[in-house]
Amino acid sequence: MARLYFNKARRHPFWNDVAETDWNDWHWQMQNRVSTPEQLQVILGLTDVQTAEVRASLTALRMTITPYYLSQIDLDDPLDPILLQSVPTSAELAVAAGEQEDPLAEEHDCPVPGLEGVLTHRYPDRAILYITYQCSMYCRHCTRRRRAGETDEPTSFELLERAAEYIRNTPQVRDVLITGGDPLTLSTARLERILQMFRPIEHVEIIRLGTRVPVVLPMRITDELTAMLKKYQPLWINTHFNHPNEMTDVASAGIGRLADAGFPLGNQTVLLRRINNHPLLMKKLMQLLVQNRIRPYYIFQCDPSQGLDHFRCRIEEGIEIIEHLKGHTTGFAVPTFTVDGIDGAGKIPVGPNYVVSQSTKRWVLRNYEGVIFNSDQPADYLYEAPSHVERFALRDGRLSVAEILSGDRVSNLTPAGNARLARRKKAIQARS
Repeated sequence: MARLYFNKARRHPFWNDVAETDWNDWHWQMQNRVSTPEQLQVILGLTDVQTAEVRASLTALRMTITPYYLSQIDLDDPLDPILLQSVPTSAELAVAAGEQEDPLAEEHDCPVPGLEGVLTHRYPDRAILYITYQCSMYCRHCTRRRRAGETDEPTSFELLERAAEYIRNTPQVRDVLITGGDPLTLSTARLERILQMFRPIEHVEIIRLGTRVPVVLPMRITDELTAMLKKYQPLWINTHFNHPNEMTDVASAGIGRLADAGFPLGNQTVLLRRINNHPLLMKKLMQLLVQNRIRPYYIFQCDPSQGLDHFRCRIEEGIEIIEHLKGHTTGFAVPTFTVDGIDGAGKIPVGPNYVVSQSTKRWVLRNYEGVIFNSDQPADYLYEAPSHVERFALRDGRLSVAEILSGDRVSNLTPAGNARLARRKKAIQARS
């Protein structure tokens, strides 16, 4: 059996006297999170100036760091990737032009008044459920920093039942993403009760859990938790590794328990300046994920939430990373680089262009090496649809680019406020 690649987890000397049973108990880790500048100063040896900077930045987003995750920081490296992701800086107080409190309009896309911050329904067949805004570690690049950490209280069952009622009455929703915050910070019993609310809904085909716990609190992945989750399959789990240093032997073991229990695992990485914005580093991370039975899913352009400009990279950096992955590593180790459109526009895939030219007879393409070749189109081609397609049709009443392509509902989509058409309408009215 091939050896899994991982880093040996460290323990900071500050916690050397903690019993092994306590250290590996996720409840102990949660109860002993580092949450004040004074604690951080003692453990990391911060100067008074650095400590004051941390204190000031906490007005933007709360700080808590698990002893486990903090222990993985290389104290000799001021640009350690785990340090940069977990320790606040004054850069978070600077709000750049274009940054917004809720750039993805998650709360605007709530279909039920009063459930803003609990339910989002943006894509036709998917809904997002926010069951807590507590995390075991608050990532400094968090896109939901407007709400993250505002309370350790989970979303009430009353509100969740209202969300469940909406989904019961919306048969288009076949996929429910449970996120937060981090759903795995809840007790196993509470999480099971939530799953029991949504799993019986007949048209909900899959449930997904979005969590960073396997990265920052891997001891939470207990046999009790996996046994409970197995009762609610099909259940997909997406986690959030951003750097190879985060895959320790402890994290690998936690991921292994999930994979052995039969859960499909995916990973969403955020492209972060000074942390992972280099093709070689990202290639190592993707291969590391695959070796640990995690499918790389997305690399996200960091969202323009307030205070995140110092983390954001240029889009071409993400495209360059994909260029260095395609053809140079296993195909399913290549994620999709995605920009999440502001104001709820949704995920937009961005990548290298492999089409050199095209015609009805032939396409000219290039491969990952730069070799240019042709691909001939079928001669005398007449499109023939598969039989019985109508039984799979599902109309949700929304117009999209796909509807223009099919040509059976609409010939164009026009943005609201189009000046040219406004002038045309005015001229027609004047003539009549």
